[in-house]
Amino acid sequence: MANLKGILDSIRKIMWQDTGLNGDAQRIEQLGWMLFFKIFSDKDKELEVLNDDYNSPIPAELHWEAWAGNDEGMTGDELQNFVDQTLFPTLRNLPVGLSKDLANQRALLVRGVFEGNNNYMKSGINLRKVLNKLNEIDFNIAKDRHAFGELYETILKELQSAGKSGEFYTPRAITEFICTMMNPQLGEKILDPSCGTGGYLSAAIEHLKKQAKSVEERESIAQNVFGWEYKPLPYLLATTNLILHDMEVPNISFRDSLDQPLSNYTERQRVDLILANPPFGGIVANNNENNFPQNFRTKESADLFLVLMIHLLKDKGRAGIVLPDGSLTGEGVKQRVRQRLLEECNLHTIIRLPNSVFQPYATVATNLLFFTKGAPTKTVWYYEHRLPEGQKSYSKTKTIQLQEFEPIKTWWQQREESEVCWKVDIQSIIARNYDLDIKNPHKQEENQEHSSAELLRMLEASLGRSGELLKQLKEVVR
Repeated sequence: MANLKGILDSIRKIMWQDTGLNGDAQRIEQLGWMLFFKIFSDKDKELEVLNDDYNSPIPAELHWEAWAGNDEGMTGDELQNFVDQTLFPTLRNLPVGLSKDLANQRALLVRGVFEGNNNYMKSGINLRKVLNKLNEIDFNIAKDRHAFGELYETILKELQSAGKSGEFYTPRAITEFICTMMNPQLGEKILDPSCGTGGYLSAAIEHLKKQAKSVEERESIAQNVFGWEYKPLPYLLATTNLILHDMEVPNISFRDSLDQPLSNYTERQRVDLILANPPFGGIVANNNENNFPQNFRTKESADLFLVLMIHLLKDKGRAGIVLPDGSLTGEGVKQRVRQRLLEECNLHTIIRLPNSVFQPYATVATNLLFFTKGAPTKTVWYYEHRLPEGQKSYSKTKTIQLQEFEPIKTWWQQREESEVCWKVDIQSIIARNYDLDIKNPHKQEENQEHSSAELLRMLEASLGRSGELLKQLKEVVR
């Protein structure tokens, strides 16, 4: 088996020397399209051998073997010009039709990837060096492909330090934990409407593979696990991610999830399970808030995604999602969204996470919400997930680990209150105007972490007391 880590480290060093690449996000995008096309081409060769009816949608002169596969092939300006002036323009305009056959579906996949991404490298010599390193990997060797799938996770993890691009990556421990607790089943329709780099989708696929007992059951997974993503880089990375997880044509749509009126989604489009970390803190684009009923219109993306996800679930459909503290509190639209959630769904569990889980790109406190549609909430269980002993925060080098969730998995089956978990009945929540930002009642006040909303309330109360004291002081001085 190829030394995959060594190959990846060599590619990184070559890319650092190229003047066209600026920052982690560009380096990951550059590696992303090259990896995608190498993996796609290797799979194409296999399909043409195994399937007499399959003809690659890629023109012969653009196949990886034709321009990249020969280590002594074109290089320098010739290679640079070929990639920029022939490869990208042709693949961006690859002819596609309405057919559902495999070749057309794969053509749509290639076109979608190359329409939204770019070749940033400026040196054809460096480009050749990277291609030669990729030629050392044969993605048709199952061991290589699966081993690289594990290594690919480290590439995606680097997005956490890549500025705004960090929002597209959810720590693997969280995707794995949510997927395990939701326990997707073969035959269920499973959606991530903001799939980013495909973490939840790949977790669901691996979970379902363990249940599959036949070729037909394995093939059904690709049709029932699907995602939506509207930004080119994560779309590319998610597509590659799912190919590495043995999905020949990843079921990912390049689209904005908020771009349609809710009424467009009929019963046929509803799903059994949603796994998601919807974008939060963002402003909704293209006036897409107008696709929602008047009483739910807001520019806050997380709130609209919550309304959308409630709508998309079938009766008895389940969801495991990430939401910031800001979605648990607030008046107006935020309150109405929470009320809808609690009246239409059984919000049975909220896992409160430390502020630093998504550092460095986001430092707000986040929560894992688990709910089932079809019956109103009666009781919400809270569990406060704490940092490992002796650790002050999560960081790039000290990320949240899957084993940290083991106590929660044990508690999940037989719930009892303790210093880290408590329950709140629906009447108490209604009395709070559906505010779900409820602090741990077992925690000592001096050690208590407060949410932004709680801090604002405390500040307001403090300013009120100060004003009253000032008034009394003035009266005394008179």
